[in-house]
Amino acid sequence: MNNPPAILVTDHLIERPAARHLRRQVRSLLFYLLVLAIGAPFLFVFLWMVLASFKTQVQNTAYPPVLIFTPTLENYKTVLLRNPFPQFTVNSLVVAVGSTMLGLVLGLPAAYSVARFRQTGLALGILAARMAPGISYLIPWFILFTKLGLVDTYLALILTHLTVGLPLILWTMIGFFEDIPREVEEAALVDGCSIFGTFWRIALPLTRPGIAAAAILSFIFSWNNFLFSVILSGSQTRTLPVAVFNFMSYEEINWGGLTAAATLITLPVLVLVLFVQREIVRGLTLGAIKG
Repeated sequence: MNNPPAILVTDHLIERPAARHLRRQVRSLLFYLLVLAIGAPFLFVFLWMVLASFKTQVQNTAYPPVLIFTPTLENYKTVLLRNPFPQFTVNSLVVAVGSTMLGLVLGLPAAYSVARFRQTGLALGILAARMAPGISYLIPWFILFTKLGLVDTYLALILTHLTVGLPLILWTMIGFFEDIPREVEEAALVDGCSIFGTFWRIALPLTRPGIAAAAILSFIFSWNNFLFSVILSGSQTRTLPVAVFNFMSYEEINWGGLTAAATLITLPVLVLVLFVQREIVRGLTLGAIKG
């Protein structure tokens, strides 16, 4: 009389892990489908750009679009051999690194000051400056840098790129500094360490993941900046986004050269993100959890 219920219980216990495993698989499948749906438009645009860089002008302007074609490297030869593309790369690197380093020098102490001394006015002021359209700064900057003779210089571009990098660094780091236990800093002050010494020896080492994430994001935004560079740069300091603009004219757009240059510009950032993605995710995740 007691055997059938035992069998039923055993079957039920066997089926539960299987059903749980099936639910996990369904959830994983739905998650990856959602990621694919969100990322598909971006991947499609990137793939289309890369394919267009290997087409001729006739193939790029054909309708319907040419999907099967013989790749050509003429567009890359035009970009690399007929234009000072290496110089544009050096200019972008100098401006992006300089803007990021100066942003860290100014942004880290500012973020620490906001976090520890509640200087919310400073933070809101920088945020408001960031929210203003970038084009609203161009005329004052152009007049100022023209008077100072700084147009077509690295210094002018680095200072203008701070409009993007400094607020990003500041607001990324405020949460990290706020989560440092006050007891640790108070102990350092009791031991004779100054406020700057506490910031340098205690706060900065404890927030390295956030600093790495903020620096990488600031570098990427500066590398891709076009608006300030197209007005304030010249023949000696022209950056890569401005170099891409050279393939557009009043008569026509050189789609092959444009997409080839855009691909070459995107590749360094893509490689950088692939190598440091763990630092970015770790830094932003820690900030999200702790904040």
